[in-house]
Amino acid sequence: MKVVLLAGGLGTRISEESHLRPKPMIEIGEMPILWHIMKHFSYYGHNEFIICAGYKQHVIKEWFADYFLHTSDVTFDFTNGSNELIIHNHVAEPWKVTIVDTGLHTMTGGRIKRIRNYVGNEAFFMTYGDGVSNVDLDALLSFHKEQKSLCTLTAVQPEARFGALDINAGLVEAFREKAQADMAWVNAGFMVVEPEVFDYIAGDEIMFEKEPLERLACEQSLTCYQHNGFWQCMDTLRDKQKLEDLWAKDTAPWKVW
Repeated sequence: MKVVLLAGGLGTRISEESHLRPKPMIEIGEMPILWHIMKHFSYYGHNEFIICAGYKQHVIKEWFADYFLHTSDVTFDFTNGSNELIIHNHVAEPWKVTIVDTGLHTMTGGRIKRIRNYVGNEAFFMTYGDGVSNVDLDALLSFHKEQKSLCTLTAVQPEARFGALDINAGLVEAFREKAQADMAWVNAGFMVVEPEVFDYIAGDEIMFEKEPLERLACEQSLTCYQHNGFWQCMDTLRDKQKLEDLWAKDTAPWKVW
């Protein structure tokens, strides 16, 4: 199955990094978070990617164009008056990557609509280019097929950033860590989408998370795969540092490969 990655937003909440490059190209362990997401899908045998680019889309294209340089030992030989490039250890992924400029200010739904011709008339995976997880993609796909819905999204309960207060009649009785049961389920991406969903998107101004998903929900055509494992988006520098720390300690839960 093809994998559609949304990677075109401005990334304003992490502008300390995104003013130089698109958020999906911000590095965790010296590799873009986009690469980490792709490695996850590749582990489950999904190696054809369509990247919905926008903001600073040339950075994504140039990174993949120079993938051998990023991942291999190379020699630049100028001794014979020429510029010969010798790549020693060919490190490559079994990937086919299509990068589409879906516009600078296009909303998420519009970006998906614009890559319709690259997907064709088949179901596809879709996720955001700034979140990593250890979700079992085989189980997700099986769930989607069993439900026979038009779209299945993965829902998670993200870790709370703040502790909870137990309050009784205006008095604080206790401080405690927020329990998992206190937290709402949220859309984590990692969706399986049927091609009929393209018809639910009117144009560039449509947010996929609004009208299309809300309409699918009303029609009982939207299902939810509940994932109790790891998921983390990278919205802020704090999030980036958390992911960096996990990677540096070799305890990154999303590293399933």
